[in-house]
Amino acid sequence: MRSADDDLTARARIRNTALELFGAEGVNRVSLRAVASRAGVSHALVLHHFATKEGLRKACDDHVISLVRGGPEADLGDTAGLTAMLEAGAAVRRYLGRAFLDGTPEAAALFDEIVEATGRWLEEGVGEGWVQRSEDPRARTALYVTWLLAPLAFGEHLSRALGVSDVHDMEAMLRFSRAGIEIFTRGVFADERVLTAWDAVEKERGAR
Repeated sequence: MRSADDDLTARARIRNTALELFGAEGVNRVSLRAVASRAGVSHALVLHHFATKEGLRKACDDHVISLVRGGPEADLGDTAGLTAMLEAGAAVRRYLGRAFLDGTPEAAALFDEIVEATGRWLEEGVGEGWVQRSEDPRARTALYVTWLLAPLAFGEHLSRALGVSDVHDMEAMLRFSRAGIEIFTRGVFADERVLTAWDAVEKERGAR
């Protein structure tokens, strides 16, 4: 007879296997039978625990998002959010990238949550003097969060550009994350010529 502990272990194994396959190939390309075969369980057991592929995908979403949040007390706006992203396994990062591209409700809610928390964090930084003021704080916050998450969705292209086999490898992640933080800390342009040119284009369009 199968024990409750066996059930929990099998459920976690199935979920983790699905997480790897969904992240690597996409939910639509992976069947429940493929998950069962890779996990070393029967198709019937997958159905027992998750009923449908949508149920299994939802379980993966919940698990990954919980890991990224780091628990109910975590503030996704501070550096803990970046740390959680770095420390999550490669399979988790791949899956999360797929979830953002697929636009699941859970991923959309997480993105909105990160934007709100990051906005509070940046505003605190403005008040304390270690973050510069912005003419459009909301847009800056949303862009910052998008930058933070973009490597998850553009991993293949980033790997090619950096000349690494897997952008989810820890060394590669530390490399591009450091470069990103440098951009936000020190900037890229040494003067305002690009900003001035952009403002001129906007002004010209407004005059039409």
